[in-house]
Amino acid sequence: MVFSIERRKQDIKALKEETLDVLIIGGGITGAGTALQASASGLKTGLVEMQDFAEGTSSRSTKLVHGGLRYLKNFDVEVVADTVQERAVVQGIAPHIPKADPMILPIYDEPGSTFSMFSLKVAMDLYDQLASVTGTKYANYTLTKEEVLEREPQLKSEGLLGAGVYLDYRNNDARLVIENIKRAAADGGHMVSRMKVVNILHDENNKASGATVEDLLTGETFDIKARVVLNSTGPWSDTIRQMDAKLDAVPQMRPTKGVHLVVDREKLHVPQPTYFDTGKNDGRMVFVIPREEKTYFGTTDTDYKGDFAHPTVDQEDVDYLLEIVNNRYPSADIKLDDIESSWAGLRPLISSNGGSDYNGGNSKPIKDESFDKVISTIEQFQKGEVDRYTVEDVLKNIETGNSESEDNPSAISRGSALDIDEDGLITVAGGKLTDYRKMAIGAMKAVIEILENNFNLSYELIDSAKYPVSGGEINPQEVDEETEKFAQLGIEKGLIESEATYLAHLYGSNAPKVFALIDEIEQIEGLTLADTASLRYAMDEEMALTPADFLIRRTNHMLFMRDTLDDIIEPVIAEMARYYGWTDEAKAAHTVKLNTAIAESDLKKLKGDGNR
Repeated sequence: MVFSIERRKQDIKALKEETLDVLIIGGGITGAGTALQASASGLKTGLVEMQDFAEGTSSRSTKLVHGGLRYLKNFDVEVVADTVQERAVVQGIAPHIPKADPMILPIYDEPGSTFSMFSLKVAMDLYDQLASVTGTKYANYTLTKEEVLEREPQLKSEGLLGAGVYLDYRNNDARLVIENIKRAAADGGHMVSRMKVVNILHDENNKASGATVEDLLTGETFDIKARVVLNSTGPWSDTIRQMDAKLDAVPQMRPTKGVHLVVDREKLHVPQPTYFDTGKNDGRMVFVIPREEKTYFGTTDTDYKGDFAHPTVDQEDVDYLLEIVNNRYPSADIKLDDIESSWAGLRPLISSNGGSDYNGGNSKPIKDESFDKVISTIEQFQKGEVDRYTVEDVLKNIETGNSESEDNPSAISRGSALDIDEDGLITVAGGKLTDYRKMAIGAMKAVIEILENNFNLSYELIDSAKYPVSGGEINPQEVDEETEKFAQLGIEKGLIESEATYLAHLYGSNAPKVFALIDEIEQIEGLTLADTASLRYAMDEEMALTPADFLIRRTNHMLFMRDTLDDIIEPVIAEMARYYGWTDEAKAAHTVKLNTAIAESDLKKLKGDGNR
């Protein structure tokens, strides 16, 4: 069955009538990944999300599947090994989403630099070995100062020593979520957005046994019964636990806010993702990344205590990023008015981890003797004087001080935690996007164990490392070739090459379904044929229920195609109103919500205050 509003009605009916094996609260990447594994493993699975899927944290990242090279400054090999290995798994199950995009890391002679040219080369060589790309086309290399400036002429030349280039991956965070959700739905899971949990239910033994929910589309309230309840709500994790009347929940989350700003590539042109120290001697680093015909940069990393559902970009966020980027690219001279779009998101950090090092902050250096011993041993290894096991032994025994100094012993991945409260409520929180599948595995093992011990139900967890998400049925080794074949189908249907290629990359192995719609629908006045097919597919197959769902999270139109956004707003809203049968009042309400989101992304309030 298609994943449309009609499917939503049937899923709600099932949620009212069935007793689920697991009810997952939260439709971000962790909840979506867990739902995929649960549904594929045969569990009766339900997932409820109070917003759109991925509307919170999981559509507001830096949009990379980042390898964590910075950890190698402290030779935190285990973390980087886990990260790059898991990144490879994600690329294998969702090959149309993470795409290899080598990163350039300029090195400056200034206080507090994360790397010197020497330590960067050592780190990159280790990184390549851990990522198994040594000797491939993605192997790292260094650039001289002159070569760096030839590649990125706008970069500041003063103090520039050179750069390293190493493998990293760009990502489409919201697409990764919806493709997991769609696969879970295809496997029988009941995935429902705009469904808010208002209470945790308990059985006669005071064990969590479901939730009372409110349908935010209709206002209806009803109970969902479940044998196990899993809380995967990210920044809202404490809110759900505190909603549980049987718990005296101690808050464990410490969300931080990250902001990204987008400008036209003509204003700031970088040929590839670039990653550098802030120049403020604060231990932090910033990304500058090309996307479509734009360039975006970020991120900030500040403690956040506001409305979790509505983080916004403040003037101080803009000032911080513009100061850094204008320092590194002096000729760009980016001002507030140059910012075309923006986004702010929250990271669900766990307070016991001591701090966020998302973009390099708060790291403590290893002791000098440990650093010297590692460098010496690696030099001996490169000369063939010691074997790999000697290097590994040294790396395992160095004294290192990482910002996440007290990782929870129950952590599934770095910075994550899996907790089972006394009433059986499972909470999985923290972690990084790259680790979502591993976090889901940890959560699923806990769910299956409870079902076995308490309900005498046995399930075998699928091997999710080999189970593709929706759209991911592509040979990971031949992504470009297969995507080109998909694009050709679109061209044959009348699309221009750039449109067909864009849609083929966006939808992966589902692209033929999108192109097939061209024969069934009429082109919408004011939209291209490609946008017409994409919009119809989003409503038929991707549960896009509002204009913002389509323009922000099913596509990236609002963020990276701002130039053409105004032209398509009215036809998109008109077609969605026709498709869903909205009243004039409902149509007006959706229009106001979309315009509000666009105004926030455009930073109209800041620009209107006269701040330049």
